[in-house]
Amino acid sequence: MQAEAKPRKTDSGARTLDTIAEAPFYIPSTGPSARPRRTLKHGDTFAVFDSHGDMGASAGGPDGLFDHDTRFLSRFELLIDGMQPLLLGSSVRDDNLTLTADLTNPDVFYEVRIILPRDTLHIVRTAYLWKGVAHQRIAVGNHGETPVAFTLSLSFGNDFADLFEVRGQQRQRRGQLRELTPGVGEVSFIYQGLDGVTRRTEMRFDPAPTELIASAATYSLKLAAGESLYIYFSAECHGLHPPRRMTFFKGLIAANRDQRFASRHAGAVETSNAVLNEALCRAMADLRMLITETPEGAYPYAGIPWYSTTFGRDGLLTALQMLWCDPTIAKGVLKRLAAFQATAVDAAADAEPGKIVHEMRGGEMAALKEVPFGLYYGSVDATPLFVILLGLYVERTGDEATLRELWPAVERALHWMDSSGDRDGDGFLEYSGAGAEGLQQGLRNQGWKDSFDAVFHADGELARGPIALCEVQGYAYAARKLAAQCARRLGRGDMAEELEGAADRLAERFEDAFWCEDLGLYAIALDGQKKPCRVRSSNAGHLLWTGVARPDRARRVADAMISPDFFSGWGVRTIAKGEPRYNPMSYHDGSIWPHDNALIALGLSRYGFKEHADKIFEAAFAAASYMDLRRLPELYCGFRRRRGAGPTLYPVACSPQAWASGALFLMLQATLGLEFAPDASEIRFRNPRLPASFDRVILRQLGMSGASVDIELRRSGGHVSMRVLRNSGAVQVSMIVG
Repeated sequence: MQAEAKPRKTDSGARTLDTIAEAPFYIPSTGPSARPRRTLKHGDTFAVFDSHGDMGASAGGPDGLFDHDTRFLSRFELLIDGMQPLLLGSSVRDDNLTLTADLTNPDVFYEVRIILPRDTLHIVRTAYLWKGVAHQRIAVGNHGETPVAFTLSLSFGNDFADLFEVRGQQRQRRGQLRELTPGVGEVSFIYQGLDGVTRRTEMRFDPAPTELIASAATYSLKLAAGESLYIYFSAECHGLHPPRRMTFFKGLIAANRDQRFASRHAGAVETSNAVLNEALCRAMADLRMLITETPEGAYPYAGIPWYSTTFGRDGLLTALQMLWCDPTIAKGVLKRLAAFQATAVDAAADAEPGKIVHEMRGGEMAALKEVPFGLYYGSVDATPLFVILLGLYVERTGDEATLRELWPAVERALHWMDSSGDRDGDGFLEYSGAGAEGLQQGLRNQGWKDSFDAVFHADGELARGPIALCEVQGYAYAARKLAAQCARRLGRGDMAEELEGAADRLAERFEDAFWCEDLGLYAIALDGQKKPCRVRSSNAGHLLWTGVARPDRARRVADAMISPDFFSGWGVRTIAKGEPRYNPMSYHDGSIWPHDNALIALGLSRYGFKEHADKIFEAAFAAASYMDLRRLPELYCGFRRRRGAGPTLYPVACSPQAWASGALFLMLQATLGLEFAPDASEIRFRNPRLPASFDRVILRQLGMSGASVDIELRRSGGHVSMRVLRNSGAVQVSMIVG
């Protein structure tokens, strides 16, 4: 979320900025990271390390060990004779289970004599998380020809900062922090929060250090030539839930087992392009890491470090992206969001009966309502997206038991769309945002582009609410169409007819209110006066996957998305070049978001513009090929692609981010035209194409009704051929051309 700019007029009439008043939940960027950051996550616990395996040892990163939005360790640094070691290399395992950093010692002097030549010691740090505990093994080996004596120290500290404090929020009061050394090789940090919760970090060192105080563990070591030793460290997060204590190796075995079990239902993709395979492998591993087992089922947390929690919109769209290869994600998302569907009006949380939650937080500041996100409902699109996902899930699986279980939640969501979501009765979903009707905190804009300056008019002035976003009307249309199909499955024919009629009437009103002939595009929004915000935005591209756009206008939208003003070579910009607030370095006004591009690609495919969809896929893959770990981040800058150079990174983007990780999978579905018909036990490829970057793809373990198949598609001349490699049940596979 961005800072709010206060414009003024100069004598020439141009807008300038008097001040930048920071929005309440703005994420600042104060400088570059001194070392690259590495992330690990398990459940509700995540850690941000630097490339050395340290936390808090270098500037520029939100380092630490976090659990339920609280930092349980803010500093952990390894030193050799008081000096930082030299980095040989570091990597996160392909499945994101462990971080490994290879280090060596610098030259260590005593007076003017080198007493420990550099590259004598090889230090390997291996870290992983499991069940609320951070484990680390430090292996030290002497590769010199003579014995060596040195000190290895581990300095540490903690502040129990709430995640919003780490993001830059200031607090007037904090709880009380105590430090204890209760036993040999043990240190405890205890924080009595203002919310009445006692949070505790228990640190253990094995073997016990030579000296241990509340800020450092020091080992005085001697190693013979060729000798090695091991030091084990663990930090337990005792907060809202108790951690699970295990030894380093038992925990690692359990973490490996859990990971294999979690991916047992998922399909797999293999192409003829090795780099694309690496990007897809990393994306799937990131999704597996971000998925958290909740009481309601598996849920993909939005991203690390700022959004490692339940987000409604992010979870719904991530589940939609992965629906073709792992529908169990959608089932977990739907059940969790139904469990927290709003039942009463709460203006401070922007809650209304039937509304789907936007964000959930478990930290001290949320509990004290210093931030409104403990259980916050400030999104206008999560509710129709909930209905869409359930409809698509049933289309994919035929799971009528889950449909019947969740149908009451669908009816409540549809009622919200017809009542509180459309307060003036004009047929469009709208939001007012922070500052309206008692909502003093929260988000001013409540679509997926939720920064303060994301919705504006052609002269650059910010739109005033209530605001009706164009893509949200498309979501409402698709929600009613899919709900109608579900109603027919349940024998509710009259309701299905009503929903179909409401969707068709919405489509007619939408075309009249939003289409801008001079732009050749739909307006980004209507403001509170029903005046169109005549701005060319990627929001219009979402309308294609919902099916609300008229076919003749869909062609113009499709061509716009790949025009030079929108398409940078790395993807479709959020705002077209030339618009008044266009800034390729902004959060939402000219940057490139992979999930945004994926939804656009799906819509292009739906309307038959497969070549356009291929172009977006190729751009996203090219961007991933330049990224660290082949990982697409939350967003990157919208600068034009230059020969021989990669995309420009956005400084505080989350990486990994769930819906960025799912983007390539949805784009692949779009290019292949992959469809499922569970009632007919059939998998279909409608007008499949293979983008230029690969000429063969194998889809493994595509499941349906207890059966699964492996399918190979190849480019043959100007056509695509298909071959079934394995079929474990009565599943038919077909290709539809034309």
